[in-house]
Amino acid sequence: MKNITVRISVLLEAFILLATMTFAGIANAAQEAYKIDENHSFANWSIRHVASKTSGTFSEIKGKILIDVNNLANSSVDAKINMLSVNSSHAKRDAHIIKEDYLDAAKFAEMTFVSKKIVASSNTEGVMTGVLTLHGVSKEMTFPFKVLGFGNDPWGGYRTGFEAHTSLKASDFGFTWPLKADAAVGDEIEITLLIEGVKLPPEKVAK
Repeated sequence: MKNITVRISVLLEAFILLATMTFAGIANAAQEAYKIDENHSFANWSIRHVASKTSGTFSEIKGKILIDVNNLANSSVDAKINMLSVNSSHAKRDAHIIKEDYLDAAKFAEMTFVSKKIVASSNTEGVMTGVLTLHGVSKEMTFPFKVLGFGNDPWGGYRTGFEAHTSLKASDFGFTWPLKADAAVGDEIEITLLIEGVKLPPEKVAK
């Protein structure tokens, strides 16, 4: 009787393990992996300057997007932005922005974002929560996003596009310029993300 009980227990454990592996396989199979195309992706920003606003972009964005078109909640994003790629359409200003007075990009060269949760409101829209690390400080952020679409490109690839909007306070990430008396540059930074991804082969999904 004892041997029968042991065998049943072993079989039950094997069944649970197989079911878990099968479910994980199905979940991963539903996901498609896209590499962020840094040549067609932008992190656009705007910030108060005296009585107006200055805008620009970070043009070097790398990372991977896993998307489940049937269930956006089963999607994720892992992205890095090169702070040295800042472009405000004024070379002298850009050279100043990357210095210690502002971004301190020589010391903190990357901004990273890793998603933790997605709440979908439709097949193409939702709210993403994740951890943003900037200037050595990590904070959880939540922002809305939209899937713009999917399509074949002229080079034989398959692409998708996303748009997201958020804002952050520079002072929350340890930047001191907004805290100065009569600061010419504001604290709140408005951000629009325009991300284009190129589909990767299935074997890249789990990596």
